[in-house]
Amino acid sequence: MVSTTQKWWPTRSELRLSWLDLGLIVALVVLVIAGTWFAESFLTQRNFSNLLRQIVANGLVSLGMLIVILTGGIDLSVGSIVALGGVLFAGLTDQIGIGPAILVAMAAGAAVGIVNGTAIARFKLQPFIVTLATMGIVRGIVFIYTETPIVPAHAGFRDLGSSVVGLVSVGMIIMLACYALGWIFLNRTPAGRATVAVGGNEEAVRLAGINVNRTIVLAYTLCGVLSALSGAILVSRLGIAQPSLGVAYELDAIAACVIGGAVLGGGGGGVIGTFLGVLTLGLINNLLNLMGVKSFYQEIVKGSLILLAVLIASRRKR
Repeated sequence: MVSTTQKWWPTRSELRLSWLDLGLIVALVVLVIAGTWFAESFLTQRNFSNLLRQIVANGLVSLGMLIVILTGGIDLSVGSIVALGGVLFAGLTDQIGIGPAILVAMAAGAAVGIVNGTAIARFKLQPFIVTLATMGIVRGIVFIYTETPIVPAHAGFRDLGSSVVGLVSVGMIIMLACYALGWIFLNRTPAGRATVAVGGNEEAVRLAGINVNRTIVLAYTLCGVLSALSGAILVSRLGIAQPSLGVAYELDAIAACVIGGAVLGGGGGGVIGTFLGVLTLGLINNLLNLMGVKSFYQEIVKGSLILLAVLIASRRKR
């Protein structure tokens, strides 16, 4: 159990950055210098404001993916859950209001996560196969719900994704709050510590008396909730919800986690590293877009980054 005198905020030792975190910070500085050199509009307030809005969706999905990866799993259905949360939020806002609509969207994401986690934990199925199946199932449900884009008429629909407080969007504030809560969950709660431990040695955790199945189900449930929330904020920013939303988002989320030091299969990773991974990936995408690089070249860059990060992680693990 967590001591009652334990602080909820990070200690000095926990704030000490790893060599990987420092490397990512150096990479971010290099990317900013490169952006300044190659794109005149890079160092403008408008571009940075857009960048901070754009990374919110991937940031939330990546946080959920990190929790799943820490258990030794993977969730390929996150992109479909983003679409499900987005279309439900957009479709219900005019009928029941913004607050209830976002709660319904998050509940739907949680339901998908529970299905994923239960199939994996109780029936011992491979996470890759289970989430690959639910990716298609959920995408089909989204198209059954609507085959055409949804544009709500609610006056406050755009506020969640487009409103700003100072220079920071409301969506960014929500994302940062989720990352803070995610850090507290993983480092200060028994359930969070069990999540990390399961990925390190599931059998040892089971012998220690921890309910492994419940821990895995909780991880996938949180991933579903965060993905659905990401979809709601995304459609609010775009002003329209399309059933094709979220395609290939699982690739960006895995890339951000792996770049941030998460070890596929469990055993390594953290919230700070994942956040830096999201920033790094967002800066790369932003810079490539400003330079006019075509999208399929960007996919090559993302795939190469994942491969490089996995190679570095495997060498560090050995």
